[in-house]
Amino acid sequence: MIINEPVKFRAGAATLIDRFRTNAADYFALLARRRSAGRMFRATAPVRLVLSAIVLALLILMTMMEVDAWSISVVVRLPLWLTELFNHITDLGSSAWFLLPIALTLALMASLASPPLSLMSQRVLAAIAVRLGFLFSAIALPGLVFTIVKRLIGRARPLVGAGSDPFLYLPLGWKVEYASFPSGHATDAFAAATAIGALWPRARPLMWTYAVLIAVSRVMVTAHFPSDVLAGAIAGTVGALLMRGWFASRRLAFTASPDHPITPMPGPSFARLKRVVRELIAATASRTIRTAPLKGRG
Repeated sequence: MIINEPVKFRAGAATLIDRFRTNAADYFALLARRRSAGRMFRATAPVRLVLSAIVLALLILMTMMEVDAWSISVVVRLPLWLTELFNHITDLGSSAWFLLPIALTLALMASLASPPLSLMSQRVLAAIAVRLGFLFSAIALPGLVFTIVKRLIGRARPLVGAGSDPFLYLPLGWKVEYASFPSGHATDAFAAATAIGALWPRARPLMWTYAVLIAVSRVMVTAHFPSDVLAGAIAGTVGALLMRGWFASRRLAFTASPDHPITPMPGPSFARLKRVVRELIAATASRTIRTAPLKGRG
């Protein structure tokens, strides 16, 4: 299977820093390219967007009014062992579990992918880099945006008002105790579930189960109200879908057309991945031998 990615990593940079800089510049230039005129897809009608936003806003408001205070009053009476269990689960909701491995992998690829690899290996590396770039941006950008937004909104966490007043706010307070809406963990978890599910549809049941567990855990540890995690789930999902559309319109990792939904491109096979790893190891070993200082002369 040929990987249909119109990009390759450069070869021949002198040092590790040079290789990293050159490959990173090429990669960001690829992401910044214009939308493909032949691959445009219809945007959702403005009326539909407005109606959807109104419905979701009303759903969140109803949750604030009817569910938030009641749910916290129930949670605080639950057994301690159950709260401790969700304390461990909620730690898995940090975006760092996804972003750090992705960033390190991309940095490693940019530093090593300089030997004169075969054209197929260059395509495989490009395909992997584009997909990792999509995952990173689809998870990081919604999380970053709403980390700022929730501190500007200034909604009090349940612990501030003992969970009895879901309408306690300190706008522009920029305090962690008043950064409840929307939930950052829920935003990150649902963004990750949406992004990973977009690339690998078979992973959707697992990833959506993970996202729901993280969202529930935030209420169970009284860090958020149900409306906070609902808003975070919406924010993360929409943010990841917007990034999917952005990549698809540039024919990066996804394909799209006016008459067909966005679909992921076929990824590299495991056999091709092993071949690339062998080439990288062989080329790196060869370069190390050539640059090693000669001993015993002089």
